[in-house]
Amino acid sequence: MEKKMVIVVLLILTAILWGSSPILEKTGLRNTSPLIALTIRSVGVAVILLIMLSCMGKLKELFSVEGKTVILFTISGIMAGLLGMWTYFGALKAGATSKIVPIAASYPLITVLLSILILKEGVTLVRLIGTLLIIAGIWLVK
Repeated sequence: MEKKMVIVVLLILTAILWGSSPILEKTGLRNTSPLIALTIRSVGVAVILLIMLSCMGKLKELFSVEGKTVILFTISGIMAGLLGMWTYFGALKAGATSKIVPIAASYPLITVLLSILILKEGVTLVRLIGTLLIIAGIWLVK
């Protein structure tokens, strides 16, 4: 399969998986707190990841990752995987899924701004228009 087609298929699968997941999460949050839900989710994912790495013969690679890389992914995990998901689950438990998810999904706006400021990535007209569309989308959903 051509590389561009593989990327498109992966992105479509990502959208389907990420788009379906909030329905399961909202339903599950009826019976538990956001922190317990996040713990169950994280432990389940960790177990499956370890099994996958083991089956793929890559478990050894996990222990050979450079220290700086481990620190970066640990901080990222705390920010997005713990704190971000905890606040998201709290909002999802309290509010309408159809409003919460689109606003939470506006995180690319933050990524664009930080990538310009920190990574020194350039600003293009297309990127600027995309950023403005994200802002308009948040305003429309609120």
